[in-house]
Amino acid sequence: MKLILADDHTLFRNGLALLLKAHDAGCEIWEGDDLDAALDSAGAHPDADAALLDLNMPGMEGAHGIRRFVAAHPRLPLIILTGSESLQDIQDVLAAGASGFIPKSSTSAVMLSAIRLVLAGGTYVPPQALAGGQGGVAPGDARERAQTQLTERQLQVLRLLAAGKPNKLICRELGIEEGTVKAHIATIFRVLDVANRTEAASVARQIGLLG
Repeated sequence: MKLILADDHTLFRNGLALLLKAHDAGCEIWEGDDLDAALDSAGAHPDADAALLDLNMPGMEGAHGIRRFVAAHPRLPLIILTGSESLQDIQDVLAAGASGFIPKSSTSAVMLSAIRLVLAGGTYVPPQALAGGQGGVAPGDARERAQTQLTERQLQVLRLLAAGKPNKLICRELGIEEGTVKAHIATIFRVLDVANRTEAASVARQIGLLG
């Protein structure tokens, strides 16, 4: 991974950089503490895979800074890091062009999964935004949307996944190949806007998909 990381909270930034390098020994990170530093790094390193920016560091001015960064580097996936978990901030960040919104209260495992999802071309949104947390999407609406977008087979995979069954057991129970199971799980993650199996099960329960 090659990442641009900008945050004016040095302790958080250094901690995240250490976490990322522990996860990927070959990870290259260009650090900064404001939007101008992030823009300079993105210009100097066109081979960067993604940028992780603090929402409230100097120069950002919320969504305005996001639009400025996206306009300058439209092909570079942008992930926002923030202490906020409000639905309005999530909506504003995504509407401005970011590919991910990671609350700083997230566990290290969630952060890593979210970054991997964005690097794979997905969009990461905290589960509570889909499940109705912080005044988000109503559970009934989220359930209807998921049922519309997921096939019956994918719902079956989701139920077994939520029951804690590994891919090989899901293959045996449904009589399908492991590659097919993986493809179904990738679709489930995308539709539910989650980064891992635990989040998928949590959101599915919250919106009533497992009943």
